[in-house]
Amino acid sequence: MKLPSNRFLVAIRSGQPQIGLWLSLASPYATEAVAGAGFDWLLIDGEHSPNDLASVMSQLQVLAAHPVTTIVRPEWNDTVLVKRLLDIGAPGLLFPMVQTPEEAAQAVAATRYPPRGVRGVSGCTRANGFARMSDYFSRIEDETAVIVQVETRAALVQALEIGKVDGVDGVFFGPADIAADLGMLGKPNDPAVWEVIRATARELMAAGIPVGTLVFDPKLARSLLAEGFSFVACGSDAVLLARGADSLLGVMKG
Repeated sequence: MKLPSNRFLVAIRSGQPQIGLWLSLASPYATEAVAGAGFDWLLIDGEHSPNDLASVMSQLQVLAAHPVTTIVRPEWNDTVLVKRLLDIGAPGLLFPMVQTPEEAAQAVAATRYPPRGVRGVSGCTRANGFARMSDYFSRIEDETAVIVQVETRAALVQALEIGKVDGVDGVFFGPADIAADLGMLGKPNDPAVWEVIRATARELMAAGIPVGTLVFDPKLARSLLAEGFSFVACGSDAVLLARGADSLLGVMKG
């Protein structure tokens, strides 16, 4: 039994745009409902949704049957939490609120075994096929996606250095938090917010560093992919459900 290749990493390293969707409902059943839609990557959110380790694992088990790459966002850049998420088989992690190159290096170290990092070693986990993967320890570093999220003006200033940290596979822009830090809380699609994000993104892309984001406007999402963003999520299961319900009731009420 061999460790499978990470399709998401292969794609962003070769310039193939990846379309994603956020999973916030913390439900394996809801995740199964969207898993077959054909998205390139799905993100299980642990920062702003009621997911815990058990619900994340249940969703990973559901998604294993589909040709989609799962990224998990832990609630924080926490070494112990990262260890547990990797042991249950998360193929990639999105680290929130990374402010400095040092914090990015800490995130990478949490995904690496000694001597390159600090990940604790367990011989029999879901991640290594319960010790059936003969190449797990030799290949897992190359097959785990490490994405770091910049969400403030201070982080944007250092984004290029953050993206250059060895082991970082991509930089993700958090427009909602960036908007808030710019004094535009609740306006993540404001042109002034995207003027700042785009300027930083161009620097990263010029350096060959993949960039991504989450937006809830499909037109903007398509535009960003056309501009060279490598991975863009264009919605979430929770928003699809809520707005779909609103729309249906609106039609019924005429």
